[in-house]
Amino acid sequence: MKAAAAVNWRHPRRFTVVGGGLAGAALAVLLADQGHAVDLLERRADPRGRDAGEGRSINLALSTRGFATLEAVGVADNVRSASVAMPGRMIHDVDGATHFQPYSADRQSIFSVERRHLATTLLDRADAHPNVTLTFGREVEAVDLDASVLTLSDATGATSRFDAGIIVGADGAWSAVRSAIARRSRFDFSQHHLDHGYKELTLPAGTDGHLIEPHALHIWPRGDRMMIALPNPDGTFTVTLFWPFEGPGSFAAVSEPDQIRDVFASTSPDLVPLIDDLVPQYLDAPIGSLVTIRCRPWWYRDKAVLIGDAAHAIVPFYGQGANAALEDALLLAWHLQRVRPNIGEAFACFSTARKPDADALAELTLDNFVEMRDHVASPLFRARHGIEQALGQRAPGLFRPLYSMVTFSRTPYALARRRARAQRLMIDTGLATAVGAVAAVAGRLAWKTPAGRRRRSEAGHPR
Repeated sequence: MKAAAAVNWRHPRRFTVVGGGLAGAALAVLLADQGHAVDLLERRADPRGRDAGEGRSINLALSTRGFATLEAVGVADNVRSASVAMPGRMIHDVDGATHFQPYSADRQSIFSVERRHLATTLLDRADAHPNVTLTFGREVEAVDLDASVLTLSDATGATSRFDAGIIVGADGAWSAVRSAIARRSRFDFSQHHLDHGYKELTLPAGTDGHLIEPHALHIWPRGDRMMIALPNPDGTFTVTLFWPFEGPGSFAAVSEPDQIRDVFASTSPDLVPLIDDLVPQYLDAPIGSLVTIRCRPWWYRDKAVLIGDAAHAIVPFYGQGANAALEDALLLAWHLQRVRPNIGEAFACFSTARKPDADALAELTLDNFVEMRDHVASPLFRARHGIEQALGQRAPGLFRPLYSMVTFSRTPYALARRRARAQRLMIDTGLATAVGAVAAVAGRLAWKTPAGRRRRSEAGHPR
């Protein structure tokens, strides 16, 4: 599906995008390019200022879907030049041995980029557009959808009314716009928190740059937990621990310096010498939670629509959260251009088409958590991974690995999941047939050994 062409509407509309994150800023530019007037509201301070906090997690892994939107917005080259290419994952065993697993047979890469750089780049692009007005430090307290009015509060607690026009909820997992839609329609909603949380640490740069291989996503898979590290252009790595909240070796159980040192020494001894301030970093880092949110419908008449985490928050284990949110912006802009001037129909078409893909991605992401922490180090996984890579290289028209469909194409997530299931069945059937054939040959050969001949004689079979 192509991006919406930058063609002005005969009767441009006024949009208010609530949420100045990645999807909100990208959509503001795409709508402005169509000729609409856009107000972009963000409750936090401008991240381009000195006093802005880090906010959410430091790193993102960008791939084809995200870059398609960045191309449409006009900032792809800027972002790519400030990122680090990762053509595969590096698996770290407990004994320190490492194994590189390429993401694709043709060495395609995902890109590690700092969230702050991506966010400020998109905001700069939006700020430069004459049709976009940015407002920071305003939180949405109430939403009157039918009147298209927002009640906003500032840092002092003072409130004001804001005439919003058409409202886009890009305001994250705890969306105020979604709450308003939920009160106006037959709304289904569910949220599921993992029993695991996360902490982020920093692996410092060495005198000559990165201390471990920079062009890889590093994984320490340890069964019920794992740790990953993504490279930064400045030579550091962002290290993320995904541990259980409760139980042995959990965040709740590991709180004293000796406990911290012992856990890291037993699970990732190769990393311990590289982080001198491991204990204080661990103690200072907050624990984040991981939630999956599903809801429907994503729109209310021609008044409001949801995108990104407001519509479908997911856990981060496929590296697709930001990519999917950015793709939402591109798809919504495309639907608006396709069915103009019928805003309500565009919202309905976008939501109806995108919802199955969002649900499929949520399941893929949860499945990938189990794969990353439990399976990537196993011989069976490596064998299957090798077969998938070989088939993808030799018969690309007939077979494409799931990871490649999700990460290196814009194949709808639901379609990618269906195709992958069929392909996995084919591989598993082939492996079972091969194992059966080997077992049969081994059995026939065993009968020809002296011990086998004795067993046949004892069983009354001719020699």
